[in-house]
Amino acid sequence: MAGTHKKVSVTLKKKPIAWTPVTAAEGVEQALRMLEGRWKFLILFQLFGGKIRRFSELERAIPAVTQKMLAQQLRLLEKDGIVHRAVYPVIPPKVEYSLPPWGQSLCPVLGAILKWAAAREDFQQK
Repeated sequence: MAGTHKKVSVTLKKKPIAWTPVTAAEGVEQALRMLEGRWKFLILFQLFGGKIRRFSELERAIPAVTQKMLAQQLRLLEKDGIVHRAVYPVIPPKVEYSLPPWGQSLCPVLGAILKWAAAREDFQQK
C-alpha cells in the first residue's frame, strides 16, 4: 500500500474570525472563565518571565493559599493549557510548574489591564 509523500500535504489556515458584538462578548467571557479564581493571577505572576517553580516554592510565595486550593488552581490552569506541569521520576517526587508560550503570552495582556485599571483615576478626576 502506498503512502502519501511528505511534500503532498494540506496546510490548513485558520480563517480570520469575523467578530460580532455577541461573539466577541462570548469569547471574552470564555477567556475570563479560564482565569477566574482567587489565586490564579498570583500563580501566573509567580511564573511570568520564564520562571520555573516547584509546588513548595509557589506555596511559600503565596502564603495565604492552602495546599488543596493551590493544587486545584494549578490543575485547572494546566487543564486549560496555561500552565505546564513537569513531573520527574525521583524520590521524593519532583514537580515543576512553568508557563508554555501561550501562558506566557498573557503577560502583556495582564499588563495592559493593569495600565487600564491605573488610568481609572485619571478619568474619574475629569
